[in-house]
Amino acid sequence: MQLNADSSDIDVMKRVAAYDSKALEILYNRYAPLLYTLIKKIAVKKEIAEEILTEVFVIIWKRVEFFDIYSGNVYTWLITLARNKAVDTIRRNNKDLEMPEYSDEYEIDFIVPKLSKQIDALDLATANTIKDGVEVALKKLTDAQQYVIYLAYYEGLTQKEIAERLNIPYSTVKSKIKIASLNLREYLLKGDS
Repeated sequence: MQLNADSSDIDVMKRVAAYDSKALEILYNRYAPLLYTLIKKIAVKKEIAEEILTEVFVIIWKRVEFFDIYSGNVYTWLITLARNKAVDTIRRNNKDLEMPEYSDEYEIDFIVPKLSKQIDALDLATANTIKDGVEVALKKLTDAQQYVIYLAYYEGLTQKEIAERLNIPYSTVKSKIKIASLNLREYLLKGDS
């Protein structure tokens, strides 16, 4: 199979799984800008974000066998991998947190995504078309809902850690995240602008 810039994400990932460096280059060219934007939102510092992006593509190369080719969900796997790696790196740089030693097992268990088979496949083009709708839906959440979603997704805090940071009961955090998720889903399904 001959790959080019127009090859599907799945075809590219199949070739990455066969350790085709040209396929990894195509994947990088296609996804690096998006992944970098996400990573930079979490890591903030340019140098750290660039380093994390490089590490993400190393993980893709080393752990591609953990990607389910039959899911067709390249976009979600890559976004989740980049988010996990960025959050882990920031947490490791926080001297106040005790983190387990980074190892192959840790990387496989906590960094490499294990996506549910129930997640619908999403490709880069579709994600780009719905991006504005997601941003509009997020802005419709209350400030408190937006903040707990931010803490959970971008800072990678657990619900317990969010409760401690905000000095509110754990049950309140759990409720806010659940309601925020349901509202976000409703706003997205309605397509309200």
